[in-house]
Amino acid sequence: MMAVPNPMEPTDALDTEGRQLLYDLVSTPSVSGDEAAAADLLVEFFESHGREAYTDEVGNVHAPGDDAVLLTSHVDTVPGDVPVDVADGDEELDADGPVLWGRGSVDATGSLAAMAVAAVETGVSFVGVVGEETDSRGARHLVETRDAPDAVINGEPSGWDAVTLGYRGLISGTYVATSESGHTSRPDPNAVEHAMHWWRRVEDAFDYYDYGAVFEQVTTKPVSIDGGLSTDGLSMEATMDVQFRVPPSLTPEDVRERADAELEAGTVHWNDPIPPVMGSPRDDVATAIRGGIRRAGGEPRLLRKTGTADVNIFAGAWDAPMATYGPGDSSLDHAPDERLPLAEFDRAVEVLTDASARLRERDD
Repeated sequence: MMAVPNPMEPTDALDTEGRQLLYDLVSTPSVSGDEAAAADLLVEFFESHGREAYTDEVGNVHAPGDDAVLLTSHVDTVPGDVPVDVADGDEELDADGPVLWGRGSVDATGSLAAMAVAAVETGVSFVGVVGEETDSRGARHLVETRDAPDAVINGEPSGWDAVTLGYRGLISGTYVATSESGHTSRPDPNAVEHAMHWWRRVEDAFDYYDYGAVFEQVTTKPVSIDGGLSTDGLSMEATMDVQFRVPPSLTPEDVRERADAELEAGTVHWNDPIPPVMGSPRDDVATAIRGGIRRAGGEPRLLRKTGTADVNIFAGAWDAPMATYGPGDSSLDHAPDERLPLAEFDRAVEVLTDASARLRERDD
């Protein structure tokens, strides 16, 4: 665990309502599946500004407003104890002023708090979704129960002067194989070997796509494996959880079919896929964010990310322009030294407020 350099009294830095909200949210544990306390803080924040706010049956926080734009980010964080503190300056992040340390400060409580402030300032709609770090249950529930807004800004760290246009998709599954038990001197492959052989064939099959930038590749990744004798001692069993990141040139179905084609034994139980997304830098949302960055004194950058986010789910369900934006260095996502300069948070609030106001004007 990295020590916080140059610690300072939080009260010296929390001199705006937005910074206080951010600090309170980061100080409130909100690991996936345990977001209720943080959700309550958001409801209280909106109600204190005369806005209707409530949580739905899965735990999403809604603050209905003008659907010219929906500001949405995730309430949950990954596990990990990053002590909450405020430091004075950070040479690595080129930050002269206060820096907030804590789990979620970057991914994505910084975006969540900035969007809550911008929603109050402009009157646009806001939803804080749950479960993004695990199964995206909040986003899936949202697209099933809510009409599409006119535009969407999804909250994830891009840096205050950048907008993210693309994410790879995701398909995951569990490989399962069984075989008869027998002495290890027998040459016949057992279930564990079947799992290993299948995965080697899968990796070789997707070497075909390993060209260009990582964003354009299929990334194959085993995430857990278990195997051995069954409890009754009569068979060998093997299970392997796997993930595939899918570039926009392919669909999750393309990847699944190719992986299935490599099966010689066993089966794969596939989870619901998440399609890749690639937006245009010239659509209304990206244009509004880029304009907000310029008016805040920055030069906009355009990003593509190799992971997957809730915006993939929104894009697959809603016919609306959308892009992803939020403060923070995404290389600190899930890291033991996760931290966010508060001046960057302030700039993100400014950009989101500007972009939301202009998207509202577009619809007037």
